[in-house]
Amino acid sequence: MRVDIVTIFPEYFGGPLETSLIGKAAQRGDIEFHVHDLRTWASDVHHTVDDVPFGGGPGMVMKPDVWGAALDDVVALASQDKGQDRDQDPPRLIVPTPSGVPFTQAMAASYTVAPRLIFACGRYEGIDSRVADEMRAQMPVDEVSVGDYVLAGGEAAVLVMVEAVGRLLPGVLGNACSTGDDSFGGGGAGGAMSGLLEGPVYTRPRTWRGHEVPEVLLSGNHAAIARWRRDMALRRTAANRPDLIGALELDARDRQVLAADGLFSG
Repeated sequence: MRVDIVTIFPEYFGGPLETSLIGKAAQRGDIEFHVHDLRTWASDVHHTVDDVPFGGGPGMVMKPDVWGAALDDVVALASQDKGQDRDQDPPRLIVPTPSGVPFTQAMAASYTVAPRLIFACGRYEGIDSRVADEMRAQMPVDEVSVGDYVLAGGEAAVLVMVEAVGRLLPGVLGNACSTGDDSFGGGGAGGAMSGLLEGPVYTRPRTWRGHEVPEVLLSGNHAAIARWRRDMALRRTAANRPDLIGALELDARDRQVLAADGLFSG
């Protein structure tokens, strides 16, 4: 997978993209990162990338002419490097913004099949809205939010998304089965943990500061362990993310577990 990132702070990505599993994947060539300085496409002596908003208001807005030129060149460069037809195999443009659709595990999984992702890191009050409108005529464009809060810019959000997508690519995790119990997507659609937050986990020592590992995990009874893990995931999901419970298909045992903790009625 090729990932292009356009930003006014290219140095922001120097360390993170070279670290841990994502960095190792890049070294192996599983992921190819290209970070571009947006100011390269500014035409004035001060390399200006923003201007005052039409209609007034606080803050500054990133200029469409600079972003348009940058994205045109980045798309063309990526196509040339891969020898691909941009019309036949267009990249996907992702614009982090608090006003976008929520980024989810399912979205991360869907991005793994894209041959090229381009991230546009906005700053200030964001990128002139005409840029996304223009680019939609050339490629899929997603305006995406990583949470109900506002960051100083899109760079941190891009790192979140790159890691979420990258760890799902074949060969990136040492054990591909590790994603099976992930929160939100464990086991895939219809799996025992699908749609749930991951429950508590334990390792050695068996006793630590008076806290014992739950006995069922030491029993060797795989069916009992699987049921315990689902019960704990149900409890955690109902307590921390009750909005997710409504989308689950609960069996009689699930309802019993939640009702015992006062987390389900009906």
